[in-house]
Amino acid sequence: MIKEAGFLARADLQTLLDRLHDLGYRVIGPVVDDAAILYRDIDRVEQLPLGYTDDQAPGSYRLSQVDTPRCFAWADGPHALKPFLFAPRETMWQVARDSDGRLAFSAVDPRPAKALAVVGVRACDLAALALQDRHFLDHVNDPYYEARRAGLFLVAVHCAYPADTCFCASTGDGPRATTGCDLALHELDDGFIVEAASPRGHAVCDGLSLRAIDDDQRRAANDALSEAAHRQFRRLPSTDLHNGLLARLDHPRWEQVASRCLACGSCTSVCPTCFCHAESDAPSLDGNDSEHLREWDSCFSAGHAQLHGFQVRPEIRQRYRQWLTHKLGSWHEQYGRSGCVGCGRCITWCPVGIDITAEANAICADTIEEAP
Repeated sequence: MIKEAGFLARADLQTLLDRLHDLGYRVIGPVVDDAAILYRDIDRVEQLPLGYTDDQAPGSYRLSQVDTPRCFAWADGPHALKPFLFAPRETMWQVARDSDGRLAFSAVDPRPAKALAVVGVRACDLAALALQDRHFLDHVNDPYYEARRAGLFLVAVHCAYPADTCFCASTGDGPRATTGCDLALHELDDGFIVEAASPRGHAVCDGLSLRAIDDDQRRAANDALSEAAHRQFRRLPSTDLHNGLLARLDHPRWEQVASRCLACGSCTSVCPTCFCHAESDAPSLDGNDSEHLREWDSCFSAGHAQLHGFQVRPEIRQRYRQWLTHKLGSWHEQYGRSGCVGCGRCITWCPVGIDITAEANAICADTIEEAP
């Protein structure tokens, strides 16, 4: 349960970063890099995106500077937590030929050098992390994911600045972070309401200079989150589209969206819950050793549906249908909920601006009741 711990003045934010470093964490936070807000290693508050906000629309992402003392006045960038836990490319094992010509296999230690602390996590990405945990820890028991997940410390920031592409209120995953973090911050102009959500979070708070929270600060924080939810105009037609999508596999909308879709896989790359991957071997040029690799893959790629020389989904229409029906429909059978957390990244980073909410509504909204 998240409980208020106190108010941290903006000038004291550095003490939070110092505290995490002192506890032995590698600290990751949002920075402005390559015209986007990306997660990078940080040790100073000056590295945070002070005074930046983002403008997002289908197929469009722009940063701009505004007159604000805030560091988190933006929605989300292309990075989620996924790359830090489910690596885009990693070696699973190695094999080498010894002096006698025999092959010797060796495992790769998946444990990171340091436990990771991530600052600035949004509610949608906490919900995505819970889904990734269900898959990699409960379903497949992946030791590589588990090693990175152990010790992960998360500092959430409640999202008061949703982008036009956000719809986390529709999926029930935001904008307030309610679970899955160690600390949660409400950002105000003069500082942060700090909430502790775990024993480790409480321990970190013990090293901070916190003062009492007054009613005006609490009211301002709550009003900002209520307003953030009301500003989201995109919605899915329901939180469970399993029956509606599977009953419309021949809907003409699949062909219409396929005429625009490039099958580039950008949506699956930025999606915080997609976990498709491919495995391959990378032998050395002399043939004496080799690495077995796991890399992110996409259900939009031709190779993903190649089975024994037969292409299961040769058309883009079939690939988009597979992605949408799995993400919004059949995930309910596997994980008890939709695979979409409403972050809107797939809309923003689609080069042709395809909107998942528009496609889902066009296919299902005629008979599916809206989510409350």
